[in-house]
Amino acid sequence: MRWVTYLSPADGQQHIGLVRGGAVAGLRGRDRLLDLFGDDGERLAEAARSIESDPLEVIPEADATLCAPVPVPPSIRDFMAFEEHVVTSMAALGRTVDPVWYEIPVFYFTNPAAVRGPCDDVEISPGSTQFDYELEAAAIIGRPGANIRVEDAESHIAGYTILCDWSARDLQDHEMRQGLGPAKGKDGATSLGPYLVTPDELADHRGGNAFDLPMTATVNGRRYSAGNLADLHWSFAQMISYASRGTTLRPGDVIGSGTVGTGCILELSRVHGEQAYPWLSPGDEVVLEIERLGAVRSRILHAPEVVPLR
Repeated sequence: MRWVTYLSPADGQQHIGLVRGGAVAGLRGRDRLLDLFGDDGERLAEAARSIESDPLEVIPEADATLCAPVPVPPSIRDFMAFEEHVVTSMAALGRTVDPVWYEIPVFYFTNPAAVRGPCDDVEISPGSTQFDYELEAAAIIGRPGANIRVEDAESHIAGYTILCDWSARDLQDHEMRQGLGPAKGKDGATSLGPYLVTPDELADHRGGNAFDLPMTATVNGRRYSAGNLADLHWSFAQMISYASRGTTLRPGDVIGSGTVGTGCILELSRVHGEQAYPWLSPGDEVVLEIERLGAVRSRILHAPEVVPLR
């Protein structure tokens, strides 16, 4: 199933919907998608049956205003699980890959209040002249758990979606010299969507440590990035197990894969130069696609003015 959160043209409010046959069929009521998580999928199945028998409305998908599937997740953990990205981006920042990366799947927390939908505009971070996208997938937690074993972890996944971790590289490099972060280098926006795709929809594409799903990014129609979700070094099961160590994952929590190899301008400019792959500018259109998960399309806007601290 492909679940969405969308704005109804009838009342202007967010509703849950199922995408089938090029149309969005809405669920009656004001439930959020994460309200249907928390068990073994029975509430999602019941909601699907309700939509099929008595939908709130049926509108063409092309006319639907889609939000992030979970517009305000409880938390977002973004990992660095693709080896190619780690090796190349560390070199771009003048560093080497620490051996610890091969021991544990490292992550950072980012800002749930900064989530954007799959077609929302994105402002450049204030003060940044090196603004970048990151092409990622994410698993959304459906069933809570703590100290989850790797072999049990996939049963906690409600579905998968596209994630774009918008990154101000100059701010990121500057602040991380202090041994903390990233913070403001990643704080401005995280795009999610367009769908929450349930695991059964991807089962026939198993490959590598995930799924054999091509991933691409274009800027103003020009191909920038190309990779595959199957190339993950750390599986989502391993990421979830590590994330749950000593704490509880909650329904709606987002587990980001980190950037696929070649999946950002930082990597591309390191290899080919900034003239070949310039940083994002106002007016640019970025399109991130993952087979079966859909596409995120964002127009880049001018940065707000920097508010001085002194």
